[in-house]
Amino acid sequence: MEIMITSAAAEKLNERINGTEGYLKLKYDIDGCGCAVSGVFALWYVPELDSDDMTIETNERTIYMEKSKTVFFDEKMKIDFSSASNSFQLKSPQQILNGYMSLVLKGKTD
Repeated sequence: MEIMITSAAAEKLNERINGTEGYLKLKYDIDGCGCAVSGVFALWYVPELDSDDMTIETNERTIYMEKSKTVFFDEKMKIDFSSASNSFQLKSPQQILNGYMSLVLKGKTD
């Protein structure tokens, strides 16, 4: 799997994370969606990793993903930031996976 982070997205990530220790995860979030195929792609910044997380090196920073959820992602993806919608975007050459993706900062109690 290959993920590229644009300079606009990297700048916004650094601004929002602002030196907080943790790990950037690309999630396929199924909480409240009803079933596994109705999930939403999301960016989470978490204090700890899960045992199922795998490492993906990008051009900007390391990203983690749940190995069991990789089937929902495309092989080549790009994380971008749109100032017009003030949101991150997850794209692949084939499609826009999420055009309005927020960054969720998770705490130890979340």
